[in-house]
Amino acid sequence: MSAILEKTVGQLVAESPARARVFEKHRIDYCCAGKIPLADACKRRNVDFDTVVRELEACDATEPVSNEPDWTKAPLSQLADHIVETHHQYLKDELPRLDAMTARVAKVHGDHAPEVVQIRSVFVEFRREFEEHAEKEEQILFPWIKRVESSGRANAPFPGATMANPIRCMEHEHESAGQALEQFRKLSNDYQPPMDACNTWRVLYASLETLEQDMHVHIHKENSILFPRSLALEQQSGS
Repeated sequence: MSAILEKTVGQLVAESPARARVFEKHRIDYCCAGKIPLADACKRRNVDFDTVVRELEACDATEPVSNEPDWTKAPLSQLADHIVETHHQYLKDELPRLDAMTARVAKVHGDHAPEVVQIRSVFVEFRREFEEHAEKEEQILFPWIKRVESSGRANAPFPGATMANPIRCMEHEHESAGQALEQFRKLSNDYQPPMDACNTWRVLYASLETLEQDMHVHIHKENSILFPRSLALEQQSGS
């Protein structure tokens, strides 16, 4: 238990991804707010701390075998490629589909369900921000991380530059994405469609919930693993 108490929620999930199930259950943010100690995170959500600790310990005792590498130890280039190939690609495939569904549901049902019009508005901005965000990571930050790792030198794109600045920018954009996810959940009544909702409406809410789950894991891997490890490597390399 002492090991759990001393760590942030992001560190706890980095060590054991299965623990995310406990945090998801209690709506404890382990991605955008991953730097917060467990006790403070429980207080934020008004969740009983001892209950969460017991559930984490039970989770550890029955943790299933993960098919993913230990990202706290795997090469940074492998983790960066994994994020692009798994999480970025998921969004690139899924966002056009969600775009069509949010537009359709808002058009057909917006006159009597204004919340779907709001969901559409939030989604449009979410998609725009992600596409810009992914391009910056794939074209600038991730190649920078790979150069530092492969060369063993700071290898900044221009003298005096440090990864700390673009990483802060990415983390700020992650917070914006997290706020959009919170709005999706609130506006959709925890992804529960009305009894008389059409199939498209039902599929939309189910798809938004899946999007939320993937984004939580995606942001966690960057904020709590890739970024701190990259900054530590850059510092070791002489930046």
